[in-house]
Amino acid sequence: MAAQETHMELSDRSFLVMLLLCFFLGVFGVHRFYAGKIGTGFLMIITLGGLGIWSLADFIIIACGAFRDVDGLPIKAS
Repeated sequence: MAAQETHMELSDRSFLVMLLLCFFLGVFGVHRFYAGKIGTGFLMIITLGGLGIWSLADFIIIACGAFRDVDGLPIKAS
C-alpha cells in the first residue's frame, strides 16, 4: 500500500507575526484581532488577557501550531 499524502489547507496569516504579536501584545489580544477573532480580542482587552493566563495559554497554543484563525484554518509555520 502506498502512503497517501494529506494536504491540509493553512491560514494565510503569518505564524511568526502571530507568535510575536502574542508575545509582545498578548495581554491586549492583538494576536486575536490579527487572526480575525474580534470578539475574543475585545474580551482579552477587558480582562488584560485573563490577567496574563489567557495570553500565556494562547502563546503556547500558537507555538505548538494548534491555533486557528476565524475560518478554522490552522496558523502553522510552513
